Amino acid sequence: MKKRALILALAGIMAASLTGCGSLKDDAVVVKAGDEEITTGVANFYARYTQAQYETYFASYFGGDDMWTKNASDGKTYEESIKETLLDDLKNMALLEKHMKDYDVKLTKADKKAIDDAAEEFDKANSQKKKDKVSGSEENVKRVMTLMVIEQKMRSAIVAEANVNVTDEEAVQKHMQYVEFDYTTSSDSSDSSDTTVSDDEKKQVKEKAAAFAEGAKTAEDFASYATEQGTEAKDATFDSESVSPSKEVVKAADKLGEGELTGVVESDTACYVAKVTSLNDEAATETKKQSLLTEKQDKYYKKVLKKWKKEEKITVHKGTWNKIDFTKLSVKAKDTSTTGTSTDSTSGN
Repeated sequence: MKKRALILALAGIMAASLTGCGSLKDDAVVVKAGDEEITTGVANFYARYTQAQYETYFASYFGGDDMWTKNASDGKTYEESIKETLLDDLKNMALLEKHMKDYDVKLTKADKKAIDDAAEEFDKANSQKKKDKVSGSEENVKRVMTLMVIEQKMRSAIVAEANVNVTDEEAVQKHMQYVEFDYTTSSDSSDSSDTTVSDDEKKQVKEKAAAFAEGAKTAEDFASYATEQGTEAKDATFDSESVSPSKEVVKAADKLGEGELTGVVESDTACYVAKVTSLNDEAATETKKQSLLTEKQDKYYKKVLKKWKKEEKITVHKGTWNKIDFTKLSVKAKDTSTTGTSTDSTSGN
């Protein structure tokens, strides 16, 4: 979902209590890069907008209602991890705004009208009490949206100057058809978690795969033959770095020419038989080329920002930033980009 679309949909807050957040001063500075400043109100609204995305669309994947106190993969809580990213976003936004003139980036009349219209819609959709909880004043909403529009425009301008390209050789994707013979256990154990496969069971699976591989050598159509044998051939595009359907299959298939078969390939969980059907899947290669180009552009973009951070004195008032607490206020949003309405349910602790 696009950021501006979600801001339009950010719904209201109903907080039973908001311990510790009442001391937020809307105009206090959180981030300063040169003459560019990000105030607490702007930082809070941007943080609440992001919080709304996670609580509305991703909470079920990150631990439910108490997701913010749970540990993320980096050893921090989800709140600590996300807020660390957001603080870096705010630094970047300040720097990008500061360097607009370097890239002749300006907001158009259409940009400004879209920002004004979105701020007006948000204002109408929420009561004053709700807006106060997320620092959702008209000024703050417009400022956040302006910073995000600048971020989009500056990124486009910066990557446009990046001298990066992707060759066909770098991006080429091969295509295979394969049949997977899973190891299965016939254990009589009453413990349903006992999935240990015996050597004898593995041997039986391997023999079945070997029989299939022998017949596939003379089959005119690999997929049709798989169907005849009561199984299914699956498709996969790959290069030497791929790990699906398994790194063992990829390694074996990558050595073959078009139309050649792997024979039986063993992995920890299954046996495979694969046939290379193309050494250059054009559609997959084009998709990979665009993916690699985006990676290279993103690397250049980050390199520019890193350089600016070294050159510019950036001040962060962490005491103020730390007062923005995701555990004491729940924020949820409904996507209204297609319905034009907003009916949201949120709660605070």
